[in-house]
Amino acid sequence: MKRGISYWFLLGLTAWGVIVLLRRNGMYIPVINDYFTDGITVPMYCYLIEFIMNSVLGYQWCPDLKFVLTSVFYLSFLFEVLCPKLSADFTGDFFDVLAYFVGGMIYYFVTIRNWDVNK
Repeated sequence: MKRGISYWFLLGLTAWGVIVLLRRNGMYIPVINDYFTDGITVPMYCYLIEFIMNSVLGYQWCPDLKFVLTSVFYLSFLFEVLCPKLSADFTGDFFDVLAYFVGGMIYYFVTIRNWDVNK
């Protein structure tokens, strides 16, 4: 099943790029910088893996709830536990973990559950 890259994924990449550009130019928007970027991380991560599996490798695969929750756990551990121990540039924040979880659940219920229903 070959299909193009989702417009939502491209919009997320664009938003992330604009936020990085604003940060580098000294513009810091608290809620967007702190939680929006974390909220779109899990959906973009899951979508990218789904896209690679289906469009690049040719499998028929869709992430399930276990995959999304495992992704939330993995990214939370990596960015909120491990990275702060390795570098002072990172901070561990419970609300970031919550943003990963909310983003993952929105992705699951809007995209994956919808994909299962329309299958």
